[in-house]
Amino acid sequence: MEHRTTERYDIAAQEDRCSPRTKLTIPGMLRASGGRAFQTVVHDLSISGFSAAAINRMHEGQVCWLTLPGLESLQAQVVWWENCVAGCAFSELLSPIVHDNILERYSGNGVYRSSY
Repeated sequence: MEHRTTERYDIAAQEDRCSPRTKLTIPGMLRASGGRAFQTVVHDLSISGFSAAAINRMHEGQVCWLTLPGLESLQAQVVWWENCVAGCAFSELLSPIVHDNILERYSGNGVYRSSY
């Protein structure tokens, strides 16, 4: 059963990469395995992953956790790091409902919008 779930994730992740990711600006915290959390800005988001500012070098395959305002930490794995930006794939696909709520809250002119 686990193999089938992994296979579905891989297919969905590849399909998602073919579609444009939503560009936005979301303040958050990013923590690499074994390291301390640091402030970051998420630059784009999809149900399978994200890219975010990461001044310190992150390594392919490294496990990390992204925390966005109002959400629990989301586990991910670093896929690439270049010019102080890390591209990461979520360990589990982001719920489309959660994804849409994030987009509604933060998209629009690339400016952070508070829900209050």
